[in-house]
Amino acid sequence: MDLTTVLGIASGFLLIIIGIQKGGAARSFFDLSSIFITVGGSLAATVVSFRKQDIKNVFSVAAIAFKEITIDYTQTIEQLISLADLARREGLLALDNALNEIDDDFLKRGLQLVVDGIDPEIIKEILETGIVEIGERHKMGRKLFDQMATFAPAFGMIGTLIGLIQMLRTLHDPSKIGPGMAVALVTTFYGAVLSYMVFMPLSAKLAVRSQEEMLHKAIILEGILAIQSGDNPRIVSEKLKSYLPSSERDKVAYVRGRTLTGEEAGSAL
Repeated sequence: MDLTTVLGIASGFLLIIIGIQKGGAARSFFDLSSIFITVGGSLAATVVSFRKQDIKNVFSVAAIAFKEITIDYTQTIEQLISLADLARREGLLALDNALNEIDDDFLKRGLQLVVDGIDPEIIKEILETGIVEIGERHKMGRKLFDQMATFAPAFGMIGTLIGLIQMLRTLHDPSKIGPGMAVALVTTFYGAVLSYMVFMPLSAKLAVRSQEEMLHKAIILEGILAIQSGDNPRIVSEKLKSYLPSSERDKVAYVRGRTLTGEEAGSAL
């Protein structure tokens, strides 16, 4: 579980609750009708805006923001360097034996195309299309939360208007104006909290996850094309390390026949 997501949302709500408690009127911030209008209205509008399949995927999409996902770019680059070394020493067909040891489906698919002797331009087109498709799927997940972030304040305002209309009917009784106004504003409060504390942060986290995966796929694509073209493993290493921040590049080292990581890499350099 990604603690930054959980702790961020939880601490945000906790600070809001503490602020409410300090005011000594916590009960006035709870209104069941306002919850129905804000939450129910936002969900209903979202259902209208998307396809059935997109709505069914909302929980799996949201789960990505809460999962602890770590992409080891260094390990991927070292794996590609090793494959480049194997291809240089034994030929591209030798990669066929290495496919069973590869867990990444995208990398395995690309190497299979290389082993099958597919033209480099076609391989690039196929893999780039796959990357675009992944990006579009990620974009749809973010769009869903972006829409909910837009709808929540809008339905909060609708709830406020409903409350104001109901309050205006009791203008003959000044004692009801204050409580009525408070209830009317609660829906706006709910909408703002849902939008800025839940939906927008989740969308932002999904965007980060998408950028990480797109970078990972770009590294793999570059490595596969370099392997097919018969580049020297050291050249492959330099090409792929350019995708990493300068602080991470020294963690990747190449020695003929194998790659080094961690402390070994540091000593080799």
